[in-house]
Amino acid sequence: MDDVVVPDRVQRLLRERVVAALPVLERRAASEADRAGRRAAAVTMTLLPVPGATGEGPLADEVAFVLTRRARSLRAHSGQWALPGGRIDTGETPEQAGRREVAEEVGLALGPDTVLGLLDDYPTRSGYVITPVVLWGGGAGSPAPNPDEVGELHLPALSEIDHAPRFLTIPESDAPVIQVPLFDRYVHAPTGAVLHQFREVVLHGRPTRVAHLEQPVFAWR
Repeated sequence: MDDVVVPDRVQRLLRERVVAALPVLERRAASEADRAGRRAAAVTMTLLPVPGATGEGPLADEVAFVLTRRARSLRAHSGQWALPGGRIDTGETPEQAGRREVAEEVGLALGPDTVLGLLDDYPTRSGYVITPVVLWGGGAGSPAPNPDEVGELHLPALSEIDHAPRFLTIPESDAPVIQVPLFDRYVHAPTGAVLHQFREVVLHGRPTRVAHLEQPVFAWR
């Protein structure tokens, strides 16, 4: 995706619309109990304008986001759908970690002013508390994936995730497993949970919670 075709004025309009939508969610941080034994991590909803956007059409059609499939060579969760992100280093905030990971994984250098807000923390079965950071990536050039970390790079419009998720029951848990339809497949939590909450909050103005939603058993490791 090449954002040079989108004027700065239009990018400001789109960014302002996202910023205006986020306060419907009173963000929840993870409890001390949820943090016990888990490491802190950040993931990002890195937003980009769709080429040809006017700033006046449906937000779902005019804004895209950065989605990857993890490289097959990675030891953990290889080949799974992911949003750019990783562990929060000592002394970092989630916002700083998110911006660093976006630079390392997809080559977008984003300053502090690109941070639009945070979504709810999500405790994972694999031992992390994930803080989702919403970033505006327009104007930073085109993403350039790092092959050591990224197997595939996708830039779907938000309309691609504007569908009702599917919820499954599994014998290993009382909580429902969320599946977000995308590309004729399904994205599971934690990525699917973040996508679902972003969709609910930004596209529909609903302060939907997702921290209780379950991951599939294959993602528990």
